[in-house]
Amino acid sequence: MKIILVGNPNVGKSVIFGHLTGKYVTVSNYPGTTVEITEGISKLAKGQYRIVDTAGVNNLIPMSEDESVTRDILLAGDINNIILVADAKMIRRALFLAVQLVEMRLPFVIALNMYDEIKERGMIINSEKLAEILGVKVIPTVATEKKGIASLIKALADPAVSPMTFAYEPKIEFAVQDICRLLPDTTISKRSFALMWLAGDDSLAKKLSPAQVQEISSIRNSLAAFYQKPLSYLINERRFEKVDEILKEIIKFEPPKRKIILPFLGKITTHPVWGVPVVLAVLFLLYEFVGVFGAGTLVGFMENTVFEQYINKWAVSAVNFLIPWTIFRDFFVGEYGLITMALSYGFAIVLPIVGTFFIAFSILEDSGYLPRLAIMVNRIFKVMGLNGKAVLPLVLGLGCDTMATMTTRILATPKERIITIFLLALAIPCSAQLGVILGMLSAISFSATICWLAIEIVVLLAVGALADRIIPGRRSDFILEIPPIRIPQIGNILIKTFARIKWYLIEVIPLFIIGTAILFVLDRVHLLRIIEYITSPLVQDWLGLPAKATQTFLVGFFRRDYGAAGLYDLLKNGLLNPNQVLVSIVTITLFVPCIANFLMMVRERGLKSALIMISLIFPFAILVGGLVNHALQLLKISF
Repeated sequence: MKIILVGNPNVGKSVIFGHLTGKYVTVSNYPGTTVEITEGISKLAKGQYRIVDTAGVNNLIPMSEDESVTRDILLAGDINNIILVADAKMIRRALFLAVQLVEMRLPFVIALNMYDEIKERGMIINSEKLAEILGVKVIPTVATEKKGIASLIKALADPAVSPMTFAYEPKIEFAVQDICRLLPDTTISKRSFALMWLAGDDSLAKKLSPAQVQEISSIRNSLAAFYQKPLSYLINERRFEKVDEILKEIIKFEPPKRKIILPFLGKITTHPVWGVPVVLAVLFLLYEFVGVFGAGTLVGFMENTVFEQYINKWAVSAVNFLIPWTIFRDFFVGEYGLITMALSYGFAIVLPIVGTFFIAFSILEDSGYLPRLAIMVNRIFKVMGLNGKAVLPLVLGLGCDTMATMTTRILATPKERIITIFLLALAIPCSAQLGVILGMLSAISFSATICWLAIEIVVLLAVGALADRIIPGRRSDFILEIPPIRIPQIGNILIKTFARIKWYLIEVIPLFIIGTAILFVLDRVHLLRIIEYITSPLVQDWLGLPAKATQTFLVGFFRRDYGAAGLYDLLKNGLLNPNQVLVSIVTITLFVPCIANFLMMVRERGLKSALIMISLIFPFAILVGGLVNHALQLLKISF
């Protein structure tokens, strides 16, 4: 038997899911998409259930891939019950989903979550009256404290379909009736199916014959001709009218018992003036925690102490003792060994960055600040064909581009994900690389640092704007429901962080092993040396760099930090002058990401898209680096 969790973003679905399923959880992509679906097994009163946690949505008429997947899961049928998780403080948006479930004639129960917070805001919700109006059970819950969960589990054993009805304008009702007569039996009500079609959900066409599609489309087009506003607007407007009718009967307000500062902070964070320093402070703290503490302190401890002094030494001794063949020894503990490179990279370098980011991300998520951050940077990101949601992957890229590529899943459309992944690979240096770059620039002059930063910003904005015009597809509408600012719950943060780290260990560590194995083979067949020989003239003549710099760019593809460190070594040995330092830094910043990031690009967008991106980034980095070199010579600029 199957139970589906549905709800708006940030309403506590994952917490309720955790209470229902415990540790027996699997995470996988919904077929044909990059949307993650979490499933678990739960033994409840009447047997064993499969619990499915869907992505947070604001509408069941899809405007994003997340909403399409949630809609498809509901249409798939074989559903024993649905838990509609609602934020009690923002019950209006939850009831908008509820009326759509009512029209679908699917069984559901409402978990009125965060019920303790409404009293602080002077709200009283009559949950018994709401249950009476809808004809389904409504359970007040405080999921973080496990309050109401037992009652919710008990309610799941008795599925109920809401008997409530409401009507639209006569012309819409007549069109609905005409469409219903053309429809075969479906897993949801024919009426709901007809309303979805009128609202513009053409993806439902795959369930019908061409003749049916043509006739239904004709009905919709004829109806649309009567109105100046889109049919989807009129349908949703009527649904909200019904929601507001319900709210008048169930909500009362009284002065809050105590004044709290959190609503005031909520207003400050989106203020056009005062919100800016808050954004800068949050981004600075995020970088300090993830980029400096995670990528610096923790990575240094894991790499230099845990692996170098203990794990790698033990592994080398064990392999030398157990394996007599040199090639197999090198495969495990050599320069490109599975233990000394792949596991060291995955656990010592990336895991600390991933762990600290997941903690920070969970705090931002649980506090309600994420939507506010997206709102504040939305205007700037429009230049690059993106919206404010893209700020998170790009900021994360300053810690680790591999993980940042994975987080592009939060963006609504394929076009936005492709642009963001491309910009991450092209112009966002990871923390390990960034630290070396800033160290090299500080050894030259402050003006060189400003010049490098200006070049990177111009490239980021220009390439983003160009990609927006070239890459087909649409931008998503930037529509966000702003949750209240709240104090993050430690339990929530730990649950989310552990779940995400588990995903990393299962899904990403194998990528490092595969990449290292490929590198080992290339080294053994001497292909690395051949590539270095072929590209040396380009590096010397166009970029104006010494021949030894070729190897640093090549190694930079396999390990970004090694590439930057190679340039630092050339500077330390006096093989680079200040102008060459700037050229080399500009080039390696725009150069291809590390092989782990490339494999993540393949995983997220497919091999073809990843190869196209790489084929553009390689020559573009060399082109810009060469232009900087020749511009410095032509203008006789010296740092």
